[in-house]
Amino acid sequence: MKKVIVWSLVLYLLFGVFISWYLFFGANTTIPNELVGSVADPSTFMNSKELLLSEEYSQIRNLLFFLGIPFDWIVYLFILVLGVSVKFRTWSRASAKIGALQVAIYLFWLSLLVEVVSFPLGWVRYSLSKSYGITTQSFNGWMKDVVIDFWVNYAMMFVIVGVLFWLINKSTKRWWFYAWLCSVPFALFLMFIQPVVIDPLYNDFYQLTDKKLEAKILELASQADIPAEHVFEVNMSEKTNSLNAYVTGIGANSRIVLWDTTLNRLSDREILFIMAHEMGHYVMKHIYVGIGGYLLLTLVGLFVTAKIMNYVVKRWGNLVRISDIRDISALPLFLLIISVLTFAASPFENAVSRYQEKTADNYAIELMHDKEAAVQSFQELTKAGLSQVHPPYLVKLFRYGHPTMLERIIYIDNYQDKPIKEEIIEE
Repeated sequence: MKKVIVWSLVLYLLFGVFISWYLFFGANTTIPNELVGSVADPSTFMNSKELLLSEEYSQIRNLLFFLGIPFDWIVYLFILVLGVSVKFRTWSRASAKIGALQVAIYLFWLSLLVEVVSFPLGWVRYSLSKSYGITTQSFNGWMKDVVIDFWVNYAMMFVIVGVLFWLINKSTKRWWFYAWLCSVPFALFLMFIQPVVIDPLYNDFYQLTDKKLEAKILELASQADIPAEHVFEVNMSEKTNSLNAYVTGIGANSRIVLWDTTLNRLSDREILFIMAHEMGHYVMKHIYVGIGGYLLLTLVGLFVTAKIMNYVVKRWGNLVRISDIRDISALPLFLLIISVLTFAASPFENAVSRYQEKTADNYAIELMHDKEAAVQSFQELTKAGLSQVHPPYLVKLFRYGHPTMLERIIYIDNYQDKPIKEEIIEE
């Protein structure tokens, strides 16, 4: 046990040193020489202070991301080898006789411990974003969202964990397949209720007050066959200076949503391009492709997880304090394996997502025929979020579900072989 703890900390420290060197010294984030002075060059639309802040902010934020993932793994590993999971299991059995209540009690203590241990890292992320002017949310407001997050996740995890271990106890060999079958309607149900039940827990949604702009957006929506009668505005300015817009939900619960920060900072032409992009996802049914991909990865992931759990319990059961995967105390092992597999699959998922985003950009530019607005919207998004135009390769691989801003602007610039900068000069 001591060796596992010591080696885990040593490896985590070595990883931290490597990723820090890579992000701050090893990675080249300068744009290619041939693009210097072009519309993709951040020095043409950001001042020297914004350039410095974007580089600093991106480096630190990326570092926190790469440190946060293995940190979660270490937390789950320590909960297992130190016998904390077994202790929570014992408390739950002593506190209740009914199985569902035992699951609820065990899950509460496990969720609370993970939340408390992870809180400092979350606070650092919040403080960083606040200090660089991205987050505008007060500490009390941020804490409110943390509490809401905890209880929303706890409620969903109670259902998932309760069903999961019921299936494991019913079929120790095929539980992974039955769990996958259950995940299909559950995922669709969450996507259906999210716009009208979950999202309003965090922000206030109301109909867009600019009726002229709403009419223009709804005209685009009608061309995309999106069943929307209104465009919703959400008051994100009390939390962030970042910009965003999206089409969410499925079926009758589909919603077109604009952040008020986007409305306040972008012109109507730029907003319409962004909305056309989001509608492109709907037209090309990316949401259903995403659901299909998620279900496929879930099936493979649960199968691999089942194999690994059986192997770990058989080989190192005494070390992780698990004698049977049917025991609720095996939950941290399940979560650890799922987290590792999710991280390992993220480059593939991000690559698919980047392709979809590129096709949505293409849909938007073909629909709007306004390349100037497209480029300017990307430039404003970069400035508002202090994003790197040309991030390090590993960052793009593991973090970017969108093409980099360099790639997006250059793609628009080269669209139909008519450079945007010439079009702007002509106008």
